[in-house]
Amino acid sequence: MRLGLLACDILKPEIESLVKDDPDFVMKEYVDFALHVDPENMRRELLARAENFVGKVDVLVLGYSICSSLEKVTEVMPLPTVMLPGSDCIEALLGSAEYSAEKMKCAGTWFCTPGWAEAGKEGLIKELHLDCMEGEYDPEFFLDIVFESYSRSLYIDTGVDPDGEYEKKARKFAEELGFRHDCRTCDLKNISSTIRRAKELAATMN
Repeated sequence: MRLGLLACDILKPEIESLVKDDPDFVMKEYVDFALHVDPENMRRELLARAENFVGKVDVLVLGYSICSSLEKVTEVMPLPTVMLPGSDCIEALLGSAEYSAEKMKCAGTWFCTPGWAEAGKEGLIKELHLDCMEGEYDPEFFLDIVFESYSRSLYIDTGVDPDGEYEKKARKFAEELGFRHDCRTCDLKNISSTIRRAKELAATMN
């Protein structure tokens, strides 16, 4: 059995906690979150990168949810592929019911995973290309516009932060943007289920 992984780097802490010692994964690539800025280009880019896995793996695990442009992308992938459930990576982690419940608590919630906590405010500016905006304005000016309707940052403890370092960075991010900092836990069952489905599919091909 040969599995490949093509995933968003924001989910790297969670995915690596599940696959880093798994010998079935023979090829892995994490992609910069900045691709999300242009959803249609992201779809094209992931399809192109998937070509590199052809002939080298039996099944590809796509570490993305729909993310605006990836609906039914598995149907046009150049090799058998399974992907994460949900509309985005937060729904993939929390599940649709919990995701909706958290948004009902506060519509202006920024969901801060360990990956986003690691990126921090500076990483977010870079990822959204706010440092490339023309004019005399500071990138943080545009960041304030992006987050104008937000008031809460919810750190999602996914079980990959035993020393609490990601949570500290998430708290710093919230303080810098003037958000209330909240925290909740979640498991990785949806990612685990996706990996399991990939293995089940690969098993039928051998």
